[in-house]
Parts: sequence; structure tokens; C-alpha cells
Amino acid sequence: MPAAPIWLFTGPELGRRKDTVEQYREKARKIFGQIDEYSFYAGETRIADVISLLQNASLFAAARFILLRSAEQIKLKADIELIASWAAEAAKQKQTEDGSWLILESDEISVDKKLENIVPKENRIIFWEMFEEQKNSWVENLLKKQGFSADADAVDTILDLVENNTEALRTECSRFSLCFEKNHRITTEDVEAVLTRSRRESAFTLFAALCEQESAAERLSSALAILQYIRHSKESSSVQLIAGLTYCFRKLKLWHTLYKEGKTGAFDLKINGFAGKKMQAQYQAAARMWNMIETSACLALLSRTDMSIRKNGKSAEDTELELMLYTLVVRKGRPVLNVHGI
Repeated sequence: MPAAPIWLFTGPELGRRKDTVEQYREKARKIFGQIDEYSFYAGETRIADVISLLQNASLFAAARFILLRSAEQIKLKADIELIASWAAEAAKQKQTEDGSWLILESDEISVDKKLENIVPKENRIIFWEMFEEQKNSWVENLLKKQGFSADADAVDTILDLVENNTEALRTECSRFSLCFEKNHRITTEDVEAVLTRSRRESAFTLFAALCEQESAAERLSSALAILQYIRHSKESSSVQLIAGLTYCFRKLKLWHTLYKEGKTGAFDLKINGFAGKKMQAQYQAAARMWNMIETSACLALLSRTDMSIRKNGKSAEDTELELMLYTLVVRKGRPVLNVHGI
């Protein structure tokens, strides 16, 4: 029997994971021609609705391609059984004329074991962040493809300033093409001019500001200023902003778990995505800001805010984001009002 057309892509390396999803999307187009494409977040979409889309043929396309993010949230027995039943039936069908593909995606390393077991072993990939010794050569090769060379100190500075995933590195390094002619040798001064003095704010720089060793009032003021910058930029999507912060707080939860289990050695930190000294310092600071319980409260807050904005639209979007930051900083994720309104 052929493998079921279901894949599981997990891990913190956003860039390579995104590239792989696109490769499979293109492969589906080549096999089926026209495809219907969907993207959902588990926890926000009923699994029954996703399975219904997978099972029902389209009038205009030969296949359905569904990307289901945040797969770690799929834990209900009934939901897992629905996916298992669909996968078993899909494996019996020919996947050359009509079919559906389901890609489960998660920033976490793993998902519920019963869900994972539905996916054929050859269809599971964990996308680890690069090890420390790999990063310099990766950046050097990226710059070379863009037509640049770089001083060793410049490469180190890039890695200090940019989040440790290839998507962020590609995005930031692409800015050099806007500033310099081909064959330019990039120096530390160039990096600071392009990536620091004109730095583009993002969910990651916002999280870094939330972790600064300042008073709550100062951190909130800094965070609100970054939020305002982001909201006035081209990348003003609240969905992307909350997704980025959620990624950071999930990593913080993992940091707490590693320390609770005594897995604080260099190797344990590396394989769990905390390779760089700058990142380790940031999450040490974050752990002092929010303990494990508070981190869970922050994740719940981010989820509630995301669902509220999706439900209510853009009319009160800025207010909800500002209230979210206030709650993260001042109340450590605890709701401003409890069920009694106190």
C-alpha cells in the first residue's frame, strides 16, 4: 500500500521548513495541475472541517493542498481519529489523478505521539536550527550568491543581530542588495549601518524589548513604540506579529522545561535551538521576567488576542494589541479582568 499523502514538518528552523512546504506545493501542482490551496491554524479551525475539505472534490481543481499549522495543539482523541481515518482511506487511492495532501506543521519538536504515528516515518522531518559551527559558512554562501563577500567580523555581527533561522537571515541579508553594488566587500560598519541603524522592527525585536532589564514602565513604553513602528510598516499584520511572539514564548516554555529537567549543557541547548550566546542571554533574561506558569499565561493571552482580532476585525485591532502588550509586561499574562470583573 502506498504511503498516505500526509506529512509532518516540525522544529524551529522556519526558513528551511517554509522552503520544503513550497517544494511540496510545487510538486502537487506538477502532479495534479490545478489545486485548491488552504492554510489553517489548529485550535482555530475544526478538524472535522479540514477533513471535509480533504474528502470533498472540487469542481475546478483536481486536488486539495492543505497546510495545517500549530499541529502540536491537535490532542483530542476524536480529532486524531478523524485524521487517521482519512489518511488510511487516502493511502488506498491513486494519487495521480485526484487526491488531497495534508501537511501538518509545528514550531515544536514533536506533536502528540498518536498523531505522529499516523504519518509515515518517511514523511516526517524535524527542522533543527543550525549549529554554531554551521552558521558562518551559511551566511558567507548566502552573501556570495547575492554577489558579495564579507569580513569575518561582519558575518559574526550579522549572526549577533539576526534571529537564528534561515528565513530571518535571508530576509535581513537581502537588504544589502539595496544598499551596495555587486562585488562589494561587506564590513562590520556596513552591517551596523544596514541592520542596526535602519533596523526593521519585528515580533523578534519586540520580544527582545520585552526582555530588557528595565522597569515595567520603561519596557512597556519601548514595546509600544516598536508596535507603533510595525503597525505603520508594510509588515503590519497582527496575525504575523502574534505568531512571532507565540514562537518566542513557546521557546521560553521550552527553556523553562530544559532547566527544570537539568538539561542545561551546551549540547542540550544547541539541539533545542539555543545555540548562540546572545540567544541564551535573551532567554535567561526572559525566564527572569516570566516563570513557567506566567509563560503559559502569556501563550494563552496571545491565542485569545489572535482569535479576538480574527473574529472582530480591524476596528479595535490596535487597542487589542496595546492591551496585549500591557498584559504581557505588567500582569505577566494574567487577564486584566477576571470572571468577577475585579
